[in-house]
Amino acid sequence: MIEADDSGADERLRRIEAVTDSTLSRLEVEDLFDELLARVCGLLQVDTAAILLLDQHAQQLVATAAQGLAEEVRQGFRVAVGRGFAGRVAQDKRPVVLEEVTPATVVNPLLIEKGIQSMLGVPMFAGSELVGVLHVGSLTPRRFNADDIRLLQLVADRASLASQARLGNIDRTAALALQRSLLPTRLPEAAGVDMAARYVPGHHTGIGGDWYDVFSLPTGWLGIVVGDVSGHGLPAAVVMGRLRSALRAYALECDDPADALTRLDHKIQHFEAGKLATVLYTLVSPDRTEMRVSLAGHLPPMLASPGKPVDTVPLPVDLPLGIGRPKRRRSTSVEFPPDAVLVCYTDGLIERRDELIDVGLDRLRAAIQPGPAESVCVTVMTTLAVEQPVDDVALLAVRRHAPAG
Repeated sequence: MIEADDSGADERLRRIEAVTDSTLSRLEVEDLFDELLARVCGLLQVDTAAILLLDQHAQQLVATAAQGLAEEVRQGFRVAVGRGFAGRVAQDKRPVVLEEVTPATVVNPLLIEKGIQSMLGVPMFAGSELVGVLHVGSLTPRRFNADDIRLLQLVADRASLASQARLGNIDRTAALALQRSLLPTRLPEAAGVDMAARYVPGHHTGIGGDWYDVFSLPTGWLGIVVGDVSGHGLPAAVVMGRLRSALRAYALECDDPADALTRLDHKIQHFEAGKLATVLYTLVSPDRTEMRVSLAGHLPPMLASPGKPVDTVPLPVDLPLGIGRPKRRRSTSVEFPPDAVLVCYTDGLIERRDELIDVGLDRLRAAIQPGPAESVCVTVMTTLAVEQPVDDVALLAVRRHAPAG
């Protein structure tokens, strides 16, 4: 009797080790799914195994990986939560055993065509959130026991961790692709000025809602934008892209930055409800002697002129976009002296935890000296040590050339 107990314990240990093997961590997510399903088919002596991940927006389970049911994945099979066998597992959020598979108990005809007789399904969780369903099937009638359920749940937990890593990788890849498409690969050539910019994503998120933009208008004015959408990651980057495009469109119709930001405010309140953004929008005159600036909750830019102390430009700061309290926005005309450098930035450049923002402003002020825009950016980024910021950083420097002669 003791030998039988020892044998059973050894078998359970072997099964657990088979699905928690540390070498699985070295596999790519898709390969890990395939390996886990292949192992669980052998351990449980079943003929099919499948992972269906939850599409949160559609509330549907999507066939993502399978053994013995490759057609399910190739066909992109989807089933709504609550429908069919997998949908029932997702809705109940607990293991479900199906001792007899019939058209009344499953919605995927492939399961009937394959001749599957019995099934076991368990939910996949990330914390308390459902992320998918893992199910196995047998071509012969089968009674799944408590040990089978525990083992399959262990596999589901391992697959859940991999699925979250997969989603994180997809989000980061998409966010970085979006960043590359929205942030200028190179700043436009504009008479009378030289420009340079930097963007450094916060190291925890990869990308957020910070952006900068420069564009020439048909009137000869030069548009300069620096903005910051609340939040982090892909959702903030998507909103940022929409605001950037909308502001460019409004810039073609408005010769006053305050008017353009008012329209952008209406846009964000209607189409991006719940999101907030700060924006600095500046128009530089065709002769580059004057700037019209409007601030929507954004930090004022700094101006460095030869022979004068570097300081923030004295400007009124209006409410951020998305607040929902209508109030007239203001534009201010500011002189742009020859050889002066305008430095625009987002708060990630100067803010530090457990430090007053004035300390960061002083640090930035001390780092700026009149000179070529590229040199200004290099000095600022080096001095403020923002190689791995907690928040995203956008920096844009614009220097006005002195008139010839």
